Amino acid sequence: MFLPGESFYSAALQQDPSLIEDGVNQRVIIATPITLITLLRAVEFGWRQKRLDENAKQIGNLGKELYDRVCKMGDHFAHLGSKLRGAVDSYNQAVGSLETRVLVSARRFKEFGAADVTKEIETVESIELVPRKMQAPEMCELSETSSQGNGHE
Repeated sequence: MFLPGESFYSAALQQDPSLIEDGVNQRVIIATPITLITLLRAVEFGWRQKRLDENAKQIGNLGKELYDRVCKMGDHFAHLGSKLRGAVDSYNQAVGSLETRVLVSARRFKEFGAADVTKEIETVESIELVPRKMQAPEMCELSETSSQGNGHE
């Protein structure tokens, strides 16, 4: 209930000091201009806090979602690194087999004059490059977990 002046409220309280308590019991707050402004600011503060709380929850949810996505991306990189290492190993084994088994026999054709002497067999080199290992502690844990058999190999 709004009273347009402090003096009205003071006079009413002098006549009946139980006005405040009776009003609260009946869920009525008596407000003068000063108390109304204070109440409105308190309500505005409460709304602002509620918005901040909602934003904090959304930020928390977004953070959890981003963390989950980073974990999944780390799994993908660990799996990809494992496959790259496997591909390089397979390539190097094939080069080794070519050099030690196939080319040895193919060169003998030249010795017997059964090959074109103007043509040379292309040299194939092994690959010694390896994928870069992740350095971030979180990614190293993911990489180790992934390489220990999470179904990606």
